[in-house]
Amino acid sequence: MLEYGLTTFMAPQPSSAEPQPDTFSYVAPFAVFIGALGLAHLISLPVQIAYPAYTGLALVTWLIFSRNCTPLKPSFPLASIVAGMAVFVIWIAPDLLFHYRHSWIFENALTGRAAGPPPPELRHNLVFLSIRIAGSALVVPVIEELFWRGWLMRWLVNMKFQKIPLGTYRASAFWITAVLFATEHGAFWEVGLAAGIIYNWWLIRTRNLADCILAHAVTNAALAAYVVAAGQWQYWL
Repeated sequence: MLEYGLTTFMAPQPSSAEPQPDTFSYVAPFAVFIGALGLAHLISLPVQIAYPAYTGLALVTWLIFSRNCTPLKPSFPLASIVAGMAVFVIWIAPDLLFHYRHSWIFENALTGRAAGPPPPELRHNLVFLSIRIAGSALVVPVIEELFWRGWLMRWLVNMKFQKIPLGTYRASAFWITAVLFATEHGAFWEVGLAAGIIYNWWLIRTRNLADCILAHAVTNAALAAYVVAAGQWQYWL
């Protein structure tokens, strides 16, 4: 029984008779996304081709292999929206207040640099912007949450991760997942770490991956709106 505020609910437990999704189902969309992204950078594929390509491949992989292991009904939708907006504020506030992003701590050979703006012709291209926003707000949160908190955070507790209920807390799994999530975000590693901590904590509170997906989607959607409205293209990694 999980209690949150004044609301009490019974966290759903999978039936032992039902086949449980394996590692491949949780990892494949994210692996395809990262692999295709890396290849696109390696061959210098233009961004207007690269982003739809690796996002589309990840989406197709999810549809084929991972759709059935993805919960899409959050237990606390309003609170998840608030959590997502909190992460958005944390993501942009340091730059707005302190302007430290170009310090060597955040831009170096290990972390890389904050991304530059897309070509001028794409900044007002509605087709490209629509695909970029949809990928950021709808595809990336699903594939990342499946990998980081649906799989890795449990796999670090027990390699037979299906036996570990979502939201199980173990300090080592919590912090390793948060740190690795931070490294994925390059020059934004410090706010990536903060985001990873909040999303990990939110999974522990809700025991529902759909709440993390919703929070992550709200963060990315708010960030996308800010990027386009303010011209802060460096936030689009």
